[in-house]
Amino acid sequence: MNAPEQRIQEQTIARSRAVERLVQGVATSDGAGVKLTRVLTQPLQRRLDPFLMLDAFRNENPEDYIGGFPDHPHRGFETVTYMLAGRMRHHDNAGNEGLLGPGGAQWMTAGSGLIHSELPEQEDGLMEGFQLWLNLPAKNKMIAPFYRDIPSEHIPEFVTSAGVTVRVIAGESHGVQGAVTRPDTEPLYLDVHLPAGSRFSQPLPAGHNVFLYTYRGEVNVAGKPVADRYMAILANDGAEGVLIEAAQDARVILVAGQPLNEPIAQYGPFVMNSQQEIMQTLADYRDGKFDAVTVQSLPG
Repeated sequence: MNAPEQRIQEQTIARSRAVERLVQGVATSDGAGVKLTRVLTQPLQRRLDPFLMLDAFRNENPEDYIGGFPDHPHRGFETVTYMLAGRMRHHDNAGNEGLLGPGGAQWMTAGSGLIHSELPEQEDGLMEGFQLWLNLPAKNKMIAPFYRDIPSEHIPEFVTSAGVTVRVIAGESHGVQGAVTRPDTEPLYLDVHLPAGSRFSQPLPAGHNVFLYTYRGEVNVAGKPVADRYMAILANDGAEGVLIEAAQDARVILVAGQPLNEPIAQYGPFVMNSQQEIMQTLADYRDGKFDAVTVQSLPG
């Protein structure tokens, strides 16, 4: 990770968004038997629009991750993979590949469709991180695929006057621009490390849907404790942001985005706006149309 030298005076907010509900993820497996926790599930897609899914994985037993995610297709949305520990190699059907290491991220826009794999580049040790699915607006679902690999040292990072370390994967926090900025959904994605006794406030646009996920320790939001491995969905209650407090050392990811308010039609790794578009996607995949893509680099 980066070693930021400058401390930033934290922006204050008058009132924190409240916790609307707490969600404990569902243990499942995906790919070739990778064990993970599905935190943001399909029934929450409308409530947390534009976000479609959040998977959290934290495995020390190689048998729980060694199979990885062999070749599989995507269309119609973006995937954001953020690694805390371990190494994962990406390869796609256009011949591109990259290595995602500790503290790094990959922002991939599937767009009109691609086929890729994500396989562990290790045989033992801890594998930990997240994969977030972010919807694309209807106008962009069939754009050319592209992605950006972001090594840890390229993710902007700062420390507040209270000693809170913030990594800005996407969006903007306290005047620090993140590694990625995206139109339409305007995502904010922060990794926040809070020492015991500290607090962190983040202003948020009124219309954005917001959640946080605690992956170490326990935090408190507007009087509500959020324990390790719980997601807190924050209310759209007119408050100007969120205030996170930690009585013990804790770490959370904070995610927010502008809802698209469009129909969602999902069939596994395909997310479109109608069942007719899903049927066309299945036909395109069957007919090999995903095999002729050119994958570009993500701007910004």
